[in-house]
Amino acid sequence: MTSVYQKFYFFLIGLFLALPLIVVAGVSVNQKQTLAFPPEGFSTSWYGEIFLNPEWRNALFASVTLAVLSAALAVAIALPLAWFLWRRVAPWANIFQLLGVAPFTLPPVITALGLLTFWATAGFYGQPWTAVVSHAIFFVTLPLVTLSLGFTSIDRSLVEAAATMGADERTIFRTVVLPLILPYIVSGYAFAFVLSLNEYIVAYMTVGFTMETLPIKIFNALRYGYTPTMASVTVLFVSTAAVIFGLVARFGDLPKLLGAMASDHK
Repeated sequence: MTSVYQKFYFFLIGLFLALPLIVVAGVSVNQKQTLAFPPEGFSTSWYGEIFLNPEWRNALFASVTLAVLSAALAVAIALPLAWFLWRRVAPWANIFQLLGVAPFTLPPVITALGLLTFWATAGFYGQPWTAVVSHAIFFVTLPLVTLSLGFTSIDRSLVEAAATMGADERTIFRTVVLPLILPYIVSGYAFAFVLSLNEYIVAYMTVGFTMETLPIKIFNALRYGYTPTMASVTVLFVSTAAVIFGLVARFGDLPKLLGAMASDHK
């Protein structure tokens, strides 16, 4: 009986957490241009608006481009840093890990203001590439954590054996280490991509309205009224995140990515 109550309790918790998304999904299929819930009629035309309307389509393209590039740059920064921290075991090296984690642990508005000040002082404020660099710095923590977990899962005797056979650092990394940490690279990239796709404050502070991503587009559209297209974008974002994280959970070592030791989830 206790098990039944527990299941019912967790069902209620899950339903409570899902209610906002249920409401938003209902709003997104309104037949009329209204945010009424329950929906008045049924239509999926607002989803088509994201791809057919030039303004929404350009915002979607800007968001995806920003997420793809910034996530790649974040991984490019995190990979050599995690490799260095794993190969060079020294107390002073931990400061680099703290620097990598710092942007994500600070409140986003603080990081955004810092980046705004830096780019304005450097004379590059408003350039689209500054948003790519800013997002990469802001989200570098995610691939850094996943890659650090990946490196700790490697048996160091494999590296020592390769070195004994005459392989240099580059060969060891390419032939031994890289195949073992590839799932962690993909996972770190996926996490950074999804969060960059949904991020607003850093992008807005660094480029203003010179590059209109979907979150910025939603904010701008609010000044002219509410449309179900905004709800459709929300459902699209949540669905994308669910698919990507589902693939990570399906094909990746999710317990390990969440920090569990190998002996805990065998």
